[in-house]
Amino acid sequence: MTRQPAVAGQFYTDEPKRLRGDLQRMIPAETMKQRVKGIVAPHAGYVYSGHVAGAVYGAIEIPSTVVILGPNHHGFGAAAALYPEGEWLTPLGSVPIDVRLSQLVQKHVPLVEPEMSAHRFEHSLEVQVPFLQYCRADVSIVPICLGFGDYERCRLLGEGIARAIREFGEDVLIVASSDMTHYESADAARAKDEQAIAEVLALNPEGLVQICRRKNITMCGVIPATVMLVTAKALGASKAELISYATSGDVTGDNRQVVAYAAMAVY
Repeated sequence: MTRQPAVAGQFYTDEPKRLRGDLQRMIPAETMKQRVKGIVAPHAGYVYSGHVAGAVYGAIEIPSTVVILGPNHHGFGAAAALYPEGEWLTPLGSVPIDVRLSQLVQKHVPLVEPEMSAHRFEHSLEVQVPFLQYCRADVSIVPICLGFGDYERCRLLGEGIARAIREFGEDVLIVASSDMTHYESADAARAKDEQAIAEVLALNPEGLVQICRRKNITMCGVIPATVMLVTAKALGASKAELISYATSGDVTGDNRQVVAYAAMAVY
């Protein structure tokens, strides 16, 4: 099954040459790249958050296989919907699904369902793919769209993905797609986001869910980020760092109501 791009021409340009130019400008040409187990990267329009995402993609090595975890903004499909086979198209070409790792995820995580409708219109996973393609032409992906809210399923999913990756036997990057606080002032957003970021940097997945619920931090990808942390810790991660933080106000000049973006690496 081929997934057509849903937000090319909206969240990012649908012109291949221009897209390559945009990515070149957004991704620093770092010579020393770090091997990491997981990242958090934003998923807004590239004009707003592309430089934040580019900062983390430029700082890390991209292995040939990447699991992408994104929130389900539309509510379609399964609670943990795995795109099981085929390819995803972007203006830069096609990216294959890694069928072997996809099958291992299904083997080790019973709550994951092979299901495509959740992915049809969802932008949170799609906007990560051109970054991956640009950084590594031979990349393959395992996209999982998440539409639940409890920590227990985060734990089960994260630990299961870790078992699948261990059996897979190769390096895998886990990308958690998330923006941070939505539609508050830039100062209020930063104050809230610092609390959520602190839990990521402390490698505390349950604490991340709790602080977002308790403080009403509208981090839309808190569940993907939590699953990524569970998986990364199970695979031996011991450190995390904040790579970049910005808000839409930095682009628009309007800091009264912003959406905030953070890029973090876990290794």
